[in-house]
Formats: sequence, C-alpha cells, structure tokens
Amino acid sequence: MFDVTTIPMKQFSLQWRLTDPKYRVLPQVHLEQIKPLDEGSAKRLFDFAQPWFNELPFTQGNFTNVASMPTNVQSDQEIRLVRKWLYLREVSFQRRVLLSWNGTVAAMSTWKIVVKYWDALWYPGSDDLVAFDESLSWALFLFHEEVAFFCNAPSPSQPSSNLSVPCRKSMSQSADLYA
Repeated sequence: MFDVTTIPMKQFSLQWRLTDPKYRVLPQVHLEQIKPLDEGSAKRLFDFAQPWFNELPFTQGNFTNVASMPTNVQSDQEIRLVRKWLYLREVSFQRRVLLSWNGTVAAMSTWKIVVKYWDALWYPGSDDLVAFDESLSWALFLFHEEVAFFCNAPSPSQPSSNLSVPCRKSMSQSADLYA
C-alpha cells in the first residue's frame, strides 16, 4: 500500500537518539530493525496521517476506541508502565510499522521495536510521532504534550453509520490506564 524508500542509518537525522552514548545506544540487532526512510517517503506518510492528529488526536477519520496514557515519565518504572500499556494494545510484535515524525523524517520498524524503545524514538516537548501499519486497523500517536493515544479503526462488520463518529476516552476514563 505504501511505497517507501529506505536510506542508510547514517543519513537518518534522529540517528543520535539510537547510537550516541550520551543518549542511548541500541544493540546492533535492534538498530538493524529500524529502517529510516527518504524525504519523499516521509512526506507521503506525513501527508497521509497528518489529518488524524491535525487538531485533537483521532477526532478526524474512522477511528474508534481511543485510549490514552500519560507519558510524562520521570523514572524507569514509569517508562515500563507505558511500555506495558503499549504491549497491551495487542499488536503483533512482528507487524511492520510505519513511523512518521514530520514531513521530512520517517522510518519503518516492527511493533516490538516501538514498544521496547518508545522513549528513544519519541521525545516529549519536541516530537509528535505517529505509528501505524499498512492495514490501517490501528494507530498510535505520541503527542508532544506528553500523552500517548492509541485507537482502532472500525471493523467492516460495524454499521457504516458509526464509521465517521470517533469514540474518545479521556485519560481518566481509560480503564487500562496503568495496567
């Protein structure tokens, strides 16, 4: 569905987050699973996904069951809580995931890498990061204001009248907020 072109990690503008000892050094086997994309691919992904979070995340588009999780983490334990919350979204670890930071920066990886290294891939305050797969059955939005949003697309069996009415859960309503 998405025609993307990869570039070497050396050309990735966010490489420092993954390879610089001052920040984080990923094991080579994990680093090899992150495939940076060229600017043309980054622009196409961003233009495609940007309407989903143009104003409030996932209020536009065919999404349901929006859950959120605070990401203003200050400790390793809080990082693990977000990691567990991501894990509980039940996306296959092997699923190919497209990552879009902006119109010039994007990458491709697996859901396992996103879950394991979410705090290296995304920096609060400076980044908005959207992750989704080619099925478009789900999407993750890591919002610069320190909140993660995860949503599902409606299944084909849902009535068409529900397709354009997104369902939002506030952070206080998410039953699995810290599960």
